[in-house]
Amino acid sequence: MSARQLVLRQRAELLRALCCGGSSEGLESVLDLLLSWGMLFWEDYQNVLVPCRGLCANTRVLLDLVYTKGDETCRLLLAAFKQVLPEAQRAGLSFGNCCTADLENIRDDTKELHGTAIQTLQTDRPDLVRRLRDHIEGALEVLLHTGSFTPSDCDEVQLPVYTPSQQTRRLLDQVRSKGESAAKVLLQYFQQTEDHPSPSNQEAPPKECLSYQKKLRSTVSAQSHFLRTYGGTSSLSLEDIYTEGQLELAQGGSEAQPQTGALGLEDVVGLVGTLNQEADTVLVSGDAGSGKSTLLQRLHLLWARGVALHDFFLLFSFSCRRLSSEQRELSLRELLFLHCCWPDGDQDRIFQFILDHPHLILFTFDGLDELMQSFSDSEQRHCCPTQCAPVPTLLFNLLQGSLMKGVRKVVTSRPEAVGPTLKRYLRKEVLLKGFSPGGIDCFVRKYHRDPTVATRVLECLRSNTALLGLCHIPVFCWIVSKCYKELLGCGEGEGSPKTITDVYLMILQHFFQRRASQRNTMGIGWVQEHQDTALHLGQLAMEGLGASCYIFTGTELQKCGVTEEDICMGFLIRSKDLSSSTNCKHYEFLHITMQCFFAALYIVLNNNSDRSTIPKLFQPQNRQQQPGFHRACLGHCLTQQEGALKEANKAAETPNLQITATFVSGLLAQRHRSLLLLSCPGPTLDRKSKQVVTCLSKGMQKHFKSIPRPVEGEKKSMHAMPGFVWLIKCIHEMQDSRIARDAMAKLEVEHLKLTYCNIGPGECTALAYVLQHLRNPVGLQLDYNYVGDVGVEQLLPCLHVCHSVYLRHNNISDEGIRKLIEKGIQCERFQKIALFNNKLTDACTECFAHLLKMKQNFLSLRLGNNNITAAGAGQLAEGLRFNRSLQFLGLWGNKIGDKGAEAIANALKDSQTLVWLSLVDNGVGNAGACALAPLIKNSTLEELWLTKNCITRTGVECLILALESNTSVKAVWLKGNELSPEEVEEMTQREPRFTF
Repeated sequence: MSARQLVLRQRAELLRALCCGGSSEGLESVLDLLLSWGMLFWEDYQNVLVPCRGLCANTRVLLDLVYTKGDETCRLLLAAFKQVLPEAQRAGLSFGNCCTADLENIRDDTKELHGTAIQTLQTDRPDLVRRLRDHIEGALEVLLHTGSFTPSDCDEVQLPVYTPSQQTRRLLDQVRSKGESAAKVLLQYFQQTEDHPSPSNQEAPPKECLSYQKKLRSTVSAQSHFLRTYGGTSSLSLEDIYTEGQLELAQGGSEAQPQTGALGLEDVVGLVGTLNQEADTVLVSGDAGSGKSTLLQRLHLLWARGVALHDFFLLFSFSCRRLSSEQRELSLRELLFLHCCWPDGDQDRIFQFILDHPHLILFTFDGLDELMQSFSDSEQRHCCPTQCAPVPTLLFNLLQGSLMKGVRKVVTSRPEAVGPTLKRYLRKEVLLKGFSPGGIDCFVRKYHRDPTVATRVLECLRSNTALLGLCHIPVFCWIVSKCYKELLGCGEGEGSPKTITDVYLMILQHFFQRRASQRNTMGIGWVQEHQDTALHLGQLAMEGLGASCYIFTGTELQKCGVTEEDICMGFLIRSKDLSSSTNCKHYEFLHITMQCFFAALYIVLNNNSDRSTIPKLFQPQNRQQQPGFHRACLGHCLTQQEGALKEANKAAETPNLQITATFVSGLLAQRHRSLLLLSCPGPTLDRKSKQVVTCLSKGMQKHFKSIPRPVEGEKKSMHAMPGFVWLIKCIHEMQDSRIARDAMAKLEVEHLKLTYCNIGPGECTALAYVLQHLRNPVGLQLDYNYVGDVGVEQLLPCLHVCHSVYLRHNNISDEGIRKLIEKGIQCERFQKIALFNNKLTDACTECFAHLLKMKQNFLSLRLGNNNITAAGAGQLAEGLRFNRSLQFLGLWGNKIGDKGAEAIANALKDSQTLVWLSLVDNGVGNAGACALAPLIKNSTLEELWLTKNCITRTGVECLILALESNTSVKAVWLKGNELSPEEVEEMTQREPRFTF
C-alpha cells in the first residue's frame, strides 16, 4: 500500500494520536521535521499553524495539505509521526516503508542545497528547538544588543501563553522575518552555547534518582491504568475510555486565553492563565462527577509513560480522602515515600535531590473538598521538610508555599470548598466543565465497542433532551452508558429519565437487577425486595456524611448491618490505597454522589427518622452557625446510633448535604410514589413530601425577601444567592408544575441575574421548568456560565416569559443560536439578546437577519467578540434594512472591516430608532468611517463606538462633517485609531463630542 493510501486510510487514527494529549507540541514537532526536510514551504507552515484555530482543525489542514502533495510527502509525514509520537500513541498505526537511513539522506541533501543562515534555521529547526529552549533569554539579550530585535519583539516571543518549546519556535519565526543578519547573530550565539554549555545542563540526576524515577513511573502507571472513578463493578481501561472534558480558565484569567475557552491537559500545569507567578498551586475545580479525579489520573498516566509533563522529573500523587484517614504526624519525607513510592536505593540522596530541584517536582492532591479540615490564616506555619507535623498542616503549608516553595502543585476540589484563605495562594484556577456534546458522543462510543449499540444509545439521548443535558456531567454519562438496556426506548415519555434522581434510580435498579437475575426474581416491587440492603447502605452513607467520612472500615460496615451480600451489589468498592497499606479492608462508595443518594434513600425509607430531619437538611444557613450540625441533623435519622457518629473537625459539608436534599426531593416526587409505597407507608411519604414542599417554599420566600428595592429609574432586579439554583433544582426534581407555579408566584422582578453561578445544561433544564411559570416577563442574565448549545435548547420552554436573554461567555455556537432564534421569533415578549464572547460565525447571521425582519419590536442585538466577518455583516444588513425597532447594535471585536461597516451603515441610514452602535476593534478604516457619516447625519443615533480601529485623519474629517448637522449625537469614541497626538488634540478642539 502506498504512503498516500496509508495516510488516507489512517486519517482518523493519525488525528487522534496527535491530538489525544490536548497539547500542540506533537503537531509543531511534526511541522518542524517537515520544514527541515523541505517537504513544506514557509507558506504551508503558516497556513497549517493558525493560532485562533483548534488543534484538531490545524491537524486536519496538515493531513489535507500533505495528501495533495503526493506519495513522497505522505511517506515523510508518516516518518515524522513515527519519530515524534511516543510508543503508546504509535500503537496500532502503520508507517509503511519509511526508515531512518532515508531520513538522514534527506537531511544531508537539504543541508547541501541550503547555505544561507535563514535556510540553516529551517534545515536545523528540530535541533534548534530542542537545544535553544533553555537559552531563550540569552538569545533575546544578544539579538536585542545587536539591534536585530526590539523590546516589543522580545515581549512577543516571551508571551506567557507559550511553553519553552513554543517560545523557541516563535523566536526562530521572528528571526526569519528579520532577515539574514539576524539569523547569523542567532546561529553564532547557538554555536557559542554549544561550545560552552551551562553547568546546569551538564548536571545529570544521580543514578539512585534515575532508578527511583523508573520505579515511581511504574507505580503511577499501575495505579492509573484502570479507571478509578465509577469503575468498581468492571475493569475499565483509562486508555480505552478516557474522554476529555471542557477546561476553561476561571474568570479573571489571562486575556490570551483562546476565545473558545478551550485548554489542553498540559495547560493545567503550563503558563497559560497564570495570575500569580509567585504562587505554585493550581486549582482544578468542578462539580461532583465532572471528572476531576479522572483528569488527574490521565495526567499521571501520561507522565508515567513519558508522553507529557516532560518538565517534571518526579510526580507524587495524593488522595485527600486517604490523607484524611492519616492519624500520625509525618514529615514531608515520610509523606512522599510512605504514601507514594518507597525508594529501593539511597533515600537520603533521593530526598536531597527533591529538595535541591523543586522545579522538577510535581505534587497532585485529589479531592481537597474531602479533607476533614478547613484552612485558615491561623494555621500553624511549617517549613522544615524533615520535621513531623499533622498531615493537614503539611498540606496547607505545601499549598501556601511555606514548605517546598517552587514545587508545582495541582489540587482538585469542588468550587464551594475553596475559600478566600487558600485562593490567595493560587497560581491560577482552571474550571472543569464536564463533557461537550461531542464529548458525550465520544464517551458513549468508547464505552460501547459495538457501534450499533452506541448509535442506539446516542439516538435515545438525542430524543430525550433533558437526559442529554444531564449527560454533560461524566458520572451521569457513565450511568446512562451502563444502564443502556433500561434506557433504550424511553424517549421523552412519562417513564423516561428526566431528573438526576431518575438517573440514580436507574443505576439502582440495574445493580439490583443484575443480582436478582442470578435467582430469577425481580418484580415491580424491586425496591421492597432489596429494602434491607438500601437501609444498611443508607445508614452507612448517612453516618459518613455526618462525619465528613468517605472511607469505611469493616467494623463500621458491621455496625450498620452491611453484609457481604450488600457489598456484592456493587455500590461499595474496596479502597485499594488504604486496604493495601493496612491489615484491614476499607470500603468507599462508587462515587460521592452515590453516597448522597443512599443517604437520601435512607431518609425517605426509614420509618423511625425524626420529623426535624428534612427541615434541618434544607437549612444550609444554620450549618454555618452550628458546629455540631452534623449531629443535630443526621443524628435524628439514625435509630439509637448517637454514639456511632464520628467527631469531625468541621460541620457536615454543605455541598454534599445539598446533593442529598436534591435526591430527597426527587424520591418524594409523586411519580415515584408507587415505587416506594411498598417500602414505606403512604401517610409517612405524604408527611415527608409536604415537609420538602414547605422547606422549598420557605427557602424561595427568603430569597425573594432579600431583593432590595430598585433604585429610582432602574428595574427591580434580583441577583441569585448561592442556594437559589439549588432550590430550583430541588423543585425540578419533584416534577410537579403546581409546586413550581407556587414557588414563582411571589417573584416580582424585571431582571433575574444568574452570572457566575456554574449554570450548565442540567441547571438550564431546571431553570426553564420553574421559570416558565413566572407571571410577569423578566430579563434572564446567565453571563459567564457554561450553558452551551445543549443548555440553550433546555432554556427554550421559558423563553416566552423572557423579554431579554443575556448569554455572554457561554460557549454557544451557531447551532444553539439557530434553535433559540426559531423559538424567539414566536415569543412576543422577546426583545433583547446579548451573546458576547461565544463561538458565533457568519453562519448564524442569516438567522439574526430573519429575526430582525420578523420581529418589529426587537430592541437590542449584541454580538461582540465572536467570529463575524464582512460576509456575515452583509447578511445581517439584510435584516437591518427591514427592521423598524432596533435601538442597540453591538458588534465589538469581530472582523467585519470596511465592507462590513459599509453594509451596516447603508442598511441603517434611514433608521429612526437606532441610538447606539458599536463597531469597536473590527478593522474599520477610512472607507468604513466615511460610510458611517450619512448614518450620523440622518439618524437618531446618540453614541457611536469606533475604538481600536484603523481610522486616520481622512475618516475623522468625514465624521466631523456629519456631526455638524446632527446635535443628537452625544459621543463618538475614537480611542486607539491611527492618529498622532497632535491630530488627537486638534480633533478634540474642533469636535468636543469626540472621545479619544
